[in-house]
Amino acid sequence: MYDLVIVGAGPAGITAGVYAARKRMNCLIVTKDIGGQTAWSGDIENYIGYQFITGPELVQKFRDHLQKLNGELKEKESAILIRRQDNIIKVKTEQADYETKAVIVATGRMQRKLGAPGEEKYRNRGVTYCATCDGPLFAGNDVAVVGGGNAGFDAVLQLVNIARKISVIETGSTLKADPIMVEKAKESGKVEIYTDSLVESIYGDMFVKGIKIRRGSENLDLPVQGIFIEIGSQAVSSIVKDVKTNPFGEIIVDCKCRTNIPGIFAAGDVTDVPAKQIIVACGEGCKALLGAFEYLSTLK
Repeated sequence: MYDLVIVGAGPAGITAGVYAARKRMNCLIVTKDIGGQTAWSGDIENYIGYQFITGPELVQKFRDHLQKLNGELKEKESAILIRRQDNIIKVKTEQADYETKAVIVATGRMQRKLGAPGEEKYRNRGVTYCATCDGPLFAGNDVAVVGGGNAGFDAVLQLVNIARKISVIETGSTLKADPIMVEKAKESGKVEIYTDSLVESIYGDMFVKGIKIRRGSENLDLPVQGIFIEIGSQAVSSIVKDVKTNPFGEIIVDCKCRTNIPGIFAAGDVTDVPAKQIIVACGEGCKALLGAFEYLSTLK
């Protein structure tokens, strides 16, 4: 029986784990990976204390901090069910079952799929969802980035030093990314932007050869060898039974990160907290741990 199980080890989960270790709590972290979406980020320029750091570098610092405090961590173990039953919270993973007095759900978000013909067929054969992970595979090639928000332009800024040409495809009439990101991308001279454009299909042979888009009444065929899909993400909340969520599937929490179920807390991008930022997730992880610690102190 644990006092606390933390599910997920992105910025929120790791922060909660660090605070739990400092308070000498009987705590376990279960996670499929360390860092979550932070590991996919390229250049991070707005994390306090670092004028510049890459996503993978920041994730390594998260890991080092937790290990220095001897936090108990089980990696490559994905939770598939979290439920309160008979005043005990049960956490089921693909490998084991755990019982705990309290849980912090920090499962984050998962990338949305495009749903276009050819997407699944060419996944990992030219279609990818992570520029940080797979960008170097496309050195010197022409690529497309689907999505004109911050995630899309984060990918673009990573790819300008790798790819020969980058086509950005956005369904809306305007780009949603921060203007400074768009300016940097345009300054590279490698980026061509297609707004008001829909992806019709992805095609190739063994690997991706191109992407077909429709812009108004115009049909375009863009020969590319790589396609990076960056159209947002959805909260990984369905594994938590009986918690209240908003219309977007995000877990509803109060100012102490409490859900509607006693003993179940949530933090980070899986919640309805509006700003999906690394530093916000860290703060929410801290709040969740302090809330859980307070809750545990009230139990007989």
